[in-house]
This record gives sequence, structure tokens and C-alpha cells, in this order.
Amino acid sequence: MCTAKCSRCIAVTLFPLAAISIICSIVLFFPGGDIKYAKEGHITEEVKYMGGLIGGGIMVLISALYIQCTGEEGCCGNRVGMFFSIIFAGVAVFGALLSMALAVLALRNGPLCKYEEQWTTPFNNSNLDYLNNPELWEKCTEPKSIVQFNTGLFLTLIAINSLQAFLCNIQMINGFFGCLFGTCIKK
Repeated sequence: MCTAKCSRCIAVTLFPLAAISIICSIVLFFPGGDIKYAKEGHITEEVKYMGGLIGGGIMVLISALYIQCTGEEGCCGNRVGMFFSIIFAGVAVFGALLSMALAVLALRNGPLCKYEEQWTTPFNNSNLDYLNNPELWEKCTEPKSIVQFNTGLFLTLIAINSLQAFLCNIQMINGFFGCLFGTCIKK
């Protein structure tokens, strides 16, 4: 496969991954589908940083748009364009890793929830032990099923961001070969 076609394949794969990352990041603001927790500020701290929206979403999306252009004939479909695709892919790797780091930190600290009539993070610094012990999840009385909600979405973000980082690393290698040998668009 030539480097231009590889760039297009990678970009086409990155678009839905970025969309899923953005959606997960937005949904995390509404535990149980209720907006009252966002209004009252009872949202897990790592959710407020919007790693999935900014890092795994917008940064990857902008990079994917440029990577898509390197696979087309025109101003970006040349050796210089492939060089810049390396830089954009590096930005996307950074964004994906940022989002992944925030998701891992959120899992480590656990969700913000009502525990003994007080809003706190009861699983903070528990080394993820709470994830293996569903009986502990009942400590969080509000929002309902917040542990499962946060865990599912943050694990989804980790998986999506891992795939994004992997694909962008492939694009960095592809861009390097595109710089050396050209994009082979006309061949």
C-alpha cells in the first residue's frame, strides 16, 4: 500500500474514534442522564478537564483532517505534506495520551458521589480495588449507579485513546516513508 492510501485509511478510522471520544466526554457530565449534577457541580473532577473532548476529540480530529489531506492530490499530497502529517500525528498522539491519562486518573480516584450524606470521592487512592468489589459501589447513594457509569465510559475512553495513539504512531512511520519516497498518488 502506498503512503497516501495508508494516510487516508488511518484518517478514516480516526474520525469515528474522535467522535466516540467526544460523545463519551460529554455524556460523563450527565450521570444517569440527569443535568442536575452538572448544574450543582457534583461532577467528578477529571470529567471537568474534558480530556476526551479536547485531547481524544478535537486534537485528534484536526490531525485526522490534515492526515486525510496528505492522501489526496494537491498541496498536501507530497513529501512536505507527509512531513507535516508526522507533526500532526504527534499532536494527535499527545491528545490521545492526555485523554487516556485523565481517564486512568479518574478510575484511580473513583467517582464523586453522595456518601454518608456528603459529596466526596470515597474510593480516592484505593488503587482500583473498588472496581473488583461491587459491594463497595453501594456506598455511593447518588447519582444512582455512578461507579458503573463512570467506569464504563472511562474504560471506553482508554480503549479509544489507545487505538488513536497506535494509529497515529503508524501515521508517523508512514509519514516518514512518505517524506523519503513520496506519496505515490499518481502511480
